Amino acid sequence: MKILIAEDDFISRLLLQELLKTYGQAHIAVNGREALAAVRVALESDRPYDLICLDITMPEMSGQDALREIRLAEETSGVAGQARAKIIMTTALADKDNVVTARDQHCDSFLVKPIERTRLVGELRRLKLIT
Repeated sequence: MKILIAEDDFISRLLLQELLKTYGQAHIAVNGREALAAVRVALESDRPYDLICLDITMPEMSGQDALREIRLAEETSGVAGQARAKIIMTTALADKDNVVTARDQHCDSFLVKPIERTRLVGELRRLKLIT
């Protein structure tokens, strides 16, 4: 599985890398702009990400803005439906507005920090990324 972790907090990045290392190699972005750039490069090289873990609160470009731009980049590249990356929003902001906004922008899942292995693995299974 090709994975992108977009997270500005060092400890959260390390945790996600550790939790996901058995499922594939993870690339790292420290803000929404880097995440979007990584997605565009992956799409242009015809090797899109399977999974993107996207923090909501990041500098330079929020996760919500990055989510919207990532979905637009996929659409522009002709990537739709099941071929799109599965995007899990990872955040400490579990308020209704953030959840609704992320769902409206077509995120696939929403996990509240601290991320627990069992919940993350459960979401990977639900999204059919692992069996």
